[in-house]
Amino acid sequence: MAATPVSKILVADDDQSLVRTLTWILKESGYEVVTAPGGEGLLTMLEQERPNLLLLDIMMPKTDGLQLL
Repeated sequence: MAATPVSKILVADDDQSLVRTLTWILKESGYEVVTAPGGEGLLTMLEQERPNLLLLDIMMPKTDGLQLL
């Protein structure tokens, strides 16, 4: 029997305590989690990681979630 593929979620937020909490919750729910400390360099990271879902903080310094979207 083939294993069910794990969905990968990329969390981008400048609040590290929130990132740690979200990462823990998502991993406990069976997801693979990749994190980014903010919006800078996120487009390159998206090309490398190819996540199934992207969680963006709307208010980040320099490049915010709405600009990235």
